[in-house]
Amino acid sequence: MSFYMKEIYVKHLAALLKIQPWQVENCAELFADGCTIPFISRYRKERTGGLNDIDVAEIKHWNDVFAEMEKRKASILGTIEEQGKLTPELREKIEKCVASSELEDLYLPYRPKRKTRATVAVAKGLEPLADLLWNNKSRSPEADAAKYVKGEVASVEEALQGARDIMAERISETAHNRETLRGIYRTRRVCSKVTKAGESSPEAAKYRSYFHFSQPIAKIPSHNLLAMLRAQDEGFLRVEIDADGEKCGNKLYYDYCQEHGYPSHHQVRDAVDDAWKRLLDPSITGEVLREAKEKADVESIQVFGENLRQLLLAAPVGQKRVMAIDPGFRTGCKVVCLDEQGNLLHHDVIFPHPPAAKKIQAITTVADLVEKYAIEVIAIGNGTAGRETEDFIRKVGLPETVRIFSVSEDGASVYSASEVGREEFPEYDVTVRGAVSIGRRLMDPLSELVKIDPKSLGIGQYQHDVDQNLLKEKLDNTVESCVNSVGVNLNTASPYLLQYVSGIGPALSRAIVDYRTKEGGFKSREQLKKVPRLGDKAFQQCAGFLRIHGAANPLDNSAVHPEAYSVVDRMAKDLGVPVKELVGNAELCKKIKAADYVGGDFGLPTINDILLELQKPGRDPRESAREFSFADDIHEIEDLKPGMELPGLVTNLTAFGAFVDIGLHENGLIHASQMGVKGMAVPSKILKLHQQVKVQVVSVDLERSRIGLRLLKD
Repeated sequence: MSFYMKEIYVKHLAALLKIQPWQVENCAELFADGCTIPFISRYRKERTGGLNDIDVAEIKHWNDVFAEMEKRKASILGTIEEQGKLTPELREKIEKCVASSELEDLYLPYRPKRKTRATVAVAKGLEPLADLLWNNKSRSPEADAAKYVKGEVASVEEALQGARDIMAERISETAHNRETLRGIYRTRRVCSKVTKAGESSPEAAKYRSYFHFSQPIAKIPSHNLLAMLRAQDEGFLRVEIDADGEKCGNKLYYDYCQEHGYPSHHQVRDAVDDAWKRLLDPSITGEVLREAKEKADVESIQVFGENLRQLLLAAPVGQKRVMAIDPGFRTGCKVVCLDEQGNLLHHDVIFPHPPAAKKIQAITTVADLVEKYAIEVIAIGNGTAGRETEDFIRKVGLPETVRIFSVSEDGASVYSASEVGREEFPEYDVTVRGAVSIGRRLMDPLSELVKIDPKSLGIGQYQHDVDQNLLKEKLDNTVESCVNSVGVNLNTASPYLLQYVSGIGPALSRAIVDYRTKEGGFKSREQLKKVPRLGDKAFQQCAGFLRIHGAANPLDNSAVHPEAYSVVDRMAKDLGVPVKELVGNAELCKKIKAADYVGGDFGLPTINDILLELQKPGRDPRESAREFSFADDIHEIEDLKPGMELPGLVTNLTAFGAFVDIGLHENGLIHASQMGVKGMAVPSKILKLHQQVKVQVVSVDLERSRIGLRLLKD
């Protein structure tokens, strides 16, 4: 069943995202109609006011959150109604909730409870006594309590204690009290202290910075909070909020104990004190810490998503004949040769390094393979023995036209042992598959990396500590965004790449490949409609992102959507040329006045997009790959000296800095304060993954194998 966002959610989300309510409402309607994020952001700009895919994805996230909240509200209303306690006022409050904390606060007094001190007291029949004290109708609490000393109640004090337990639970379950205390706790400091286990465990040493740590919870960096909470889970730290007990207590006393001197005053005051210490403090501490972690999760996941985007959109070398090498010492270097489409032509093993050290034989093998298979580029994995293998290959004496690249191995072993790897190369072992993956990711990083779980790609921070559902949502959206922004060759794409195209998914991607195999390829986008189970909605969502090279209609190899072909036909007709002559002709395109073609479903944003695409149809937005080499005289961390200037490759970006490969087994860190800007930089705004940079060595810690770097301007 489709979910249509209510007005209260629309207004709340518009204010949160600082956009207009109609933009939110239109996006929600498009989602309910089965439209995808890439399709909406690319082909429905008039409906969204030009929101990009990140904005649309954010609306989709909250659309799903609010859909679940509606289900939760229905469940809560049903439970309270069954109890006979649902008033019109309470129903209205629940229906107007837009925050889960507010909703759960309202539900708390009615939630079916496990056994508590208060429920035990109620079972003993002490609720009337609690009401008497609560409403200040007792002239003598002790005398009134004596009336309840019977059955399971053994004494006056037990009766009063039970009444106080009931009052304390009421106080702790009052929505106003909880929100008031949340406001106070959010202004306090989060503190961590080492536990006895942390003091005695060598594994806790990495958390040494947090053994006695304190920072305002509103300002603590995400990586600090996530590290502290991880250490707490491992038993090395105790994390608390330094709440002002006196301030919190006084706030509650003010609400419940303003009148002094009445007989039950001290009973209510003791209940208030108990409510805060026993119930509210641990509960609100947990809530505010979870709230802070949710914020830290979002920030960390944002970094992860941006890193993944940069990795997927890394520069490809394109369709080249590739030799890929998975380096190794004892087991040798696995070598594969691939054709322009990434098909495996040959595989071998060479031993240029100790202990075998068959260098001459390795040189001969590499030179012969380069000649036999007309190799144009060589991809060398950057893991163990990667630097040594690159040095060896550069000394083989290959033709100058052969370019050499260092390629990240992260995830190659995961792919080689995966179901996808086994399916693609069932007759080869994991070593061959890993080398093929290294070569293919140089040819086209996007096509190859979509086969690997993003969490295995060595990017981001604290990926196992953050909300896994939110992380998956972000990474899936990022992969989908990257695939659709580049576009996919319908006749060569693997099913693993096709499944990320808007509106397709795993089942349809297989159906498309099966049809392609049977029919010998697609001649037009229109032919997609003949694929089993690919209906009109799926065609609408996917067609604009698929490319058919050499199609009879040149628009089939562009980002112009089939629904807009008629607009291009009019443009060509008005210019007196066939469509084929218009596509790719920038001079002709400049003669077209966009405003002349605005009308119906096609507004100015869409017409401008069409004109831009007609000038450079099917253009790949990615840069071209560039060669890179490390400093010749640096091979071990002991070779480094402060002040040295070295070339490097950015391997990971975090909130606190960038890790850089300078050709050693240890990556160096450019801290956010060492990026050449005033104050603390935002690393992702200055650098990109795999960017070639020049750095200066700031510090070398041999004991902990840590290298501090400073970013230098080119």
